[in-house]
Amino acid sequence: MSSENPLHHFELHSLVDLQLGGLDISINKAIIAMWIGLAIVYLFFMLVVGKGVRLVPGKLQNLAEMSLEFIQGMVDEFIGEEGRKYFHFVAALFFFVLACNFIGLVPGSYTMTSQIVVTGAFSVLIFLMTLVIGFAKHGLHFLGILVPPGVPKIMIPFMVIVETISMIARPISLSVRLFANMTAGHTVLGVLFALTLSAPIWLGWLPFGFTVIINVLEMAIALIQAYIFATLTCVYIGDVTKLH
Repeated sequence: MSSENPLHHFELHSLVDLQLGGLDISINKAIIAMWIGLAIVYLFFMLVVGKGVRLVPGKLQNLAEMSLEFIQGMVDEFIGEEGRKYFHFVAALFFFVLACNFIGLVPGSYTMTSQIVVTGAFSVLIFLMTLVIGFAKHGLHFLGILVPPGVPKIMIPFMVIVETISMIARPISLSVRLFANMTAGHTVLGVLFALTLSAPIWLGWLPFGFTVIINVLEMAIALIQAYIFATLTCVYIGDVTKLH
């Protein structure tokens, strides 16, 4: 029955049962996928650095430089000059999310970013980090971010409530956006693949064709969602540094 369930891909089962003080730290496909994602990012840049930075870059160095320059431009645009100190965090976040998204496209693997717990943990971490940055830089003046400039005094209490709700909604929207996009795409692929197996031979090519098309689309979505996640992180950090 599990093969007929399009959500079967998202089920997790322990591969190695481990307990630590009553806490379940068992190893499953999600943990392995995360380790592989970290290893891919690490090995990619170690391979580039290991070969040495050349004046005339090779293919790997060229790809690495283009990626880092792209992220640097994003940080400069949304955060400004102060964003240089957050570049490494944003770059690591982008490449890790991207690696996890692409790993999920490999048959038999697991999509870490299809778990709301994972995307939620990242989003809450980013939200708390922006609060720390805001209060560390501006002190109590940071609370001024809840009052947009030019608002009439009579509207200030109402705007504080609205802006507070907007701030709290940021980690929710950030986590749900990534989770929903990755989950929806894999669910559609699962349904189409099941139709391919169950349909008659003369009709099976139709859902299979759509599966190939959507798989290509999923690759684009994996890249776009990693970009959006990193971009919104830059936007949120830029907001608290500029109080705007």
